Amino acid sequence: MTMKIWPLIASIAFVTSVHAQTPYAGMQSRSIKALSDQQIADLNAARGMGLALAAELNGYPGPSHVLELADKLELSADQRAGMQRLFDSMKAEAMPLGAKLIEQEAELDKQFATRTVTPESLKASTAAVATTQGMLRETHLKYHLSTGSILTPAQMTKYAELRGYGSGHKRQHHH
Repeated sequence: MTMKIWPLIASIAFVTSVHAQTPYAGMQSRSIKALSDQQIADLNAARGMGLALAAELNGYPGPSHVLELADKLELSADQRAGMQRLFDSMKAEAMPLGAKLIEQEAELDKQFATRTVTPESLKASTAAVATTQGMLRETHLKYHLSTGSILTPAQMTKYAELRGYGSGHKRQHHH
């Protein structure tokens, strides 16, 4: 009986080790290898994708999340309108940058797929992607920076509580 179980254990160990060594299996069928369908959708919709965590987790709420929590934060009509303007402006800036990033990633992917990539084209393509990523991140972060001038200190604390960050942040940021 013991002799029969060892081949089974060995085959399970082999399959497990092969699977562990192929974390990218299935990704080769993506239209743009470096971006998932969800990432492409998020970039097209100007969603933050965690790009503004430095702001969000340090007490600078984002306009999108503030609008989602508007009732619980008891935003005034003026605050809602101001936050909506911030959100609309952020989206208007972020959407073209997201589209540009998708195009740049697609071009880089195409260079590899067609075997036309060179050290020079690689350097230019990755620099372009990095620049666009930086611009996109800065866009999301600057709108988090602007929310502090619209919310009251009590709303900032309530926001942090509603988002699950505890009883607020040690420092309140206002402009």
